[in-house]
Amino acid sequence: MPKPEVDPTVQLELSVDRGSPVPLYYQLSQQLESAIEHGALTPGTLLGNEIELAARLGLSRPTVRQAIQSLVDKGLLVRRRGVGTQVVHSKVKRPLELSSLYDDLETAGQRPATQVLVNTVVTASAEVAAALGVAENSELHRIERLRLTHGEPMAYLCNYLPPGLLDLDTAQLEATGLYRLMRAAGITLHSARQTIGARAATADEAARLGEEPGAPLLTMQRVTFDDTGRAVEFGTHTYRPTRYSFEFQLLVRP
Repeated sequence: MPKPEVDPTVQLELSVDRGSPVPLYYQLSQQLESAIEHGALTPGTLLGNEIELAARLGLSRPTVRQAIQSLVDKGLLVRRRGVGTQVVHSKVKRPLELSSLYDDLETAGQRPATQVLVNTVVTASAEVAAALGVAENSELHRIERLRLTHGEPMAYLCNYLPPGLLDLDTAQLEATGLYRLMRAAGITLHSARQTIGARAATADEAARLGEEPGAPLLTMQRVTFDDTGRAVEFGTHTYRPTRYSFEFQLLVRP
């Protein structure tokens, strides 16, 4: 006979503080979210019965249901008919600093993979030429990549680089991140100018990222400079907001 499935939440140290002003459902949802982000509840894991979890914590079933629904709304859990509530991939929170998506995904334990869609030489449009400080119609290297985690697309990356800057071998681009290749070539990345936005996905973007046409996407444009002030890369990227977010740290001026 098959062994009965063990509720993975039994292994977690879950508790609630009834004397806290923080709502009970939120206390529970934060603990479950932390367990997902730190790998204690891995993608694909099925959560146990809501009634049993409520009884174990001394909570009402509506409270437990609200906690789980809040994580469904965040894209961390999904309810599947006939299957139950299942953990999906945690969202990557990227700090706003000069780092590569590949490095950030590795740090988050997301096992990044890359598909190179385009690796060619093109002539610079007016927008790209202005961003990189080169003449319009001059030659630039263009690479388009699809970044995946756990086999699912997370971001589409389009980058322009001056020709001759480094060897942009397709196999290397699929094995590691662009910034790692630049550092290995002796390029010292110093600063960047970055713009973040959001818009609806086109049909092509939706198909590429596994979303519906018109679904919201995060966008980022970045110009990166080396330690001599030379622009070495211009990127236009789109991200799935259910899998990715930007994280800000704001300081109050005295």
